Amino acid sequence: MQRQMTGARMVVQALKDQGVEVVFGYPGGAVLPIYDEIFQQNDIRHILVRHEQGAVHMAEGYARSTGKPGVVLVTSGPGATNAVTGLTDALMDSIPLVVLTGQVPTFMIGTDGFQEADTVGITRPCTKHNWLVKDTDKLAETLHQAFHIAMAGRPGPVLIDIPKDVQFATGTYAGPKQARVSHYQPKVKGDIDAITKLVELIEQAERPVFYTGGGVINSGPGASQLLRELADGTGFPVTSTLMGLGAYPASGKGWLGMLGMHGLYEANLAMHGCDLMINLGARFDDRITGRIADFSPRSIKAHVDIDPSSINKVVRVDLPIVGDIGHVLEDLLKVWKARGRKVNKDGLAKWWGQIEQWKLKKCLAYKGSTTTIKPQFALERLEALTKGQDRYITTEVGQHQMWAAQYLGFEAPNRWMTSGGLGTMGYGLPASIGVQIAHPDALVVNVAGEASWLMNMQEMGTAVQFRAPVKQFILNNERLGMVRQWQQLLHGERYSQSWSESLPDFVKLADAFGCKGIRCSDPALLDDAILEMLAYDGPVIFDCMVEKHENCYPMIPSGKAHNEMLMGDAGVEGAIQAGGAVLV
Repeated sequence: MQRQMTGARMVVQALKDQGVEVVFGYPGGAVLPIYDEIFQQNDIRHILVRHEQGAVHMAEGYARSTGKPGVVLVTSGPGATNAVTGLTDALMDSIPLVVLTGQVPTFMIGTDGFQEADTVGITRPCTKHNWLVKDTDKLAETLHQAFHIAMAGRPGPVLIDIPKDVQFATGTYAGPKQARVSHYQPKVKGDIDAITKLVELIEQAERPVFYTGGGVINSGPGASQLLRELADGTGFPVTSTLMGLGAYPASGKGWLGMLGMHGLYEANLAMHGCDLMINLGARFDDRITGRIADFSPRSIKAHVDIDPSSINKVVRVDLPIVGDIGHVLEDLLKVWKARGRKVNKDGLAKWWGQIEQWKLKKCLAYKGSTTTIKPQFALERLEALTKGQDRYITTEVGQHQMWAAQYLGFEAPNRWMTSGGLGTMGYGLPASIGVQIAHPDALVVNVAGEASWLMNMQEMGTAVQFRAPVKQFILNNERLGMVRQWQQLLHGERYSQSWSESLPDFVKLADAFGCKGIRCSDPALLDDAILEMLAYDGPVIFDCMVEKHENCYPMIPSGKAHNEMLMGDAGVEGAIQAGGAVLV
């Protein structure tokens, strides 16, 4: 049944009809009619952020940990432009968001009115799609289309710019079933002939590897279950991008660890030396491939992805399959089982023998200390003391992010929230709040560096106001750690602007925000300090003072190949067995 209502009420009604429970936002003049409607209902919870970038990152954390679209509401002009970083972050990492922005009245558009910006123009490159709605009668359908497009196919952020007069005007509301969405129906079923060809390759391969990405997680929990069944059934090794961690369990028998620039030795050499690479929902990002000309030079490459534009964009593949990972894996398993569950057992046995030799390198080994907390040790202890709990991890961006990916284990999808493609410092704190809002009884820890954390530290006010007991685990080396590492290794130890000075006292800062602050600098006291953080029923800022000049290894220098890794002090002995030399 069609109903007459104001545009502002349409927005709230559409959110209800789409099952939205939480909106992250910040009010302003151009969205006050919508905020007035929010005030007059109790079905949708509004989380008041401290900065619009924080709102988008919170919605990203919410979306990544639930599989549902995150919803953001901000005002025109600076409200919209402050959201741009989060939109770009979500686009690169395929996070479904619906961002609603206010706009000056339609008759003022183009006059440089107060708080006017060309939001649609500005956000066109950093959204999956966007709209400027000038007719209230078209608003409801646009809202429903936005949710469909955000979630269908490769997920991503969409934006609707709503002028203030459209919010005040009355129009006809159309429900979700009345909205036209047939024009965007991405292909989800893979070509069965191509899938059968992949099964034939699986049966013959001597040195196969599953290269998994965030697309497995975006496909839903069923895809991760199918991946585990296929990997364990074939006995093939599994590696993952940063965004794909948790799609295959870290305790699984086929797990090699993360690959890429700071990936594990055995994972990178398996990718370099394999004869069959099965890419499931990854996009051959430059952090993964290293030098393209020498990327896995002797392998047959299959690529399964729901986004046709991702296939052959960076690396030419031998077997492209366009489709949803879950659907493709389901058909792949059926065909493989029907053909007798065959694999090359002799080849696999030799391949695993080689992988076990690579694992003996113990690439994550580091020199311990009894006087200084090594960052690796801090994360080992965090892992040991939280393993098995209902735990979600977010991160900021930098060395701590890579150490978290290396030393923390993820047994299930949607438990790891990090900024992969854009590498956004300031992501982790607001993302952790979004995760905590979605999972109020879970343990949510943001692994941070002090420099990244300061970029959106104002959101601790949001955590305190909404009683989100997020734990901020800051590895404080008083440096821009990854910048300093690159300057040491690649720029002649010229440390240009990479030392943080005038840092706040994080314990006093916690007190100022009204939450708990803990500082620890003694490795012997670290366990007790972490347990204190975990036991506290509220937000915590944990200032973990770590070794200032520790480097994150292994590392593939930019522009190098997988078999040209820097191994660090503890893993240097011996030569890389895939034909390269250890660089020190």
